[in-house]
Amino acid sequence: MKFITEGTVAHYTWYVPHDVYGLMQVMGGKKIFADRLDRMFSDSLYWHGNEPCQQIPYLYAYVGQPWKTQQRVKAILDNEYLDVPGGLSGNDDAGQMSAWYVLSALGFYPVCPVSPYYIIGTPTFDEAHIGRFTIKAHHVSHENIYIQSATYNGQPYTHNYITYEMLKGDGVLEFQMGSKPNTEWGSKTEDCPPDLMK
Repeated sequence: MKFITEGTVAHYTWYVPHDVYGLMQVMGGKKIFADRLDRMFSDSLYWHGNEPCQQIPYLYAYVGQPWKTQQRVKAILDNEYLDVPGGLSGNDDAGQMSAWYVLSALGFYPVCPVSPYYIIGTPTFDEAHIGRFTIKAHHVSHENIYIQSATYNGQPYTHNYITYEMLKGDGVLEFQMGSKPNTEWGSKTEDCPPDLMK
């Protein structure tokens, strides 16, 4: 298609990181948005090697389906980063492929890099420290990729995102992990990321 480089309309349609809810509205609402996200993956349209696509698996958080983010991110971590020749599906432009891997392996990713919110994915470490901030993932394993529940400093935590303030603090975010999706955790409207346009 004319004027489109290194991607397709299917890829760039999702590249509105500053106004995900506006994109959702233009598409026709939450259900249509979620269905189109599903088709991106079921129809093999997602291309991880194209950096403007890399926020797509995290967009499920905005429709209250974080378990799908957990599933998609784990599959990408396992299949798009291989230690063989050609093991990356694209160039590591400005370190973005590496940054995506590191952040996603820790369990979060900034859909909009200038916002103070990071969407929760699926942590791959049982414990990680970022400065004074600690992430613990109890029972995490190759099969236990789904968040069953979470606490922050010992209190129940149901948001499917964390904030920059949390990251620079000395809090402890703990996840209980399991092998089956918990479709309730992080699914309520109030648990979804804030609208950056409000």
